[in-house]
Amino acid sequence: MSTEPVKAPAPESAKRGERTALTGKVTSAKMEKTIVVEVQRLVQHPKYRRVVRISKKFYAHDEERKAKQGDTVRIVSSRPLSRLKRWRLAEVLTRNASAE
Repeated sequence: MSTEPVKAPAPESAKRGERTALTGKVTSAKMEKTIVVEVQRLVQHPKYRRVVRISKKFYAHDEERKAKQGDTVRIVSSRPLSRLKRWRLAEVLTRNASAE
């Protein structure tokens, strides 16, 4: 009989959670393994109740340099990779036709 303890499966709360995913357009792919993705969202103005388009830029890590300027991509959150990069490229959704 072995005296090694049997490991029980991890409870549901200990499993890794879902990563935050955003979809946006690549505005710059000139850096080494880094892209700049602009994500737009619609927000209602608190006073005037008009829907306003808000955009924000995120720096994302692109290991294989797959994304080009103008592509629509999905990025997911990750651990801090540098001073500005906290996102990774998950996939390229659509290619920019003029970039090829």
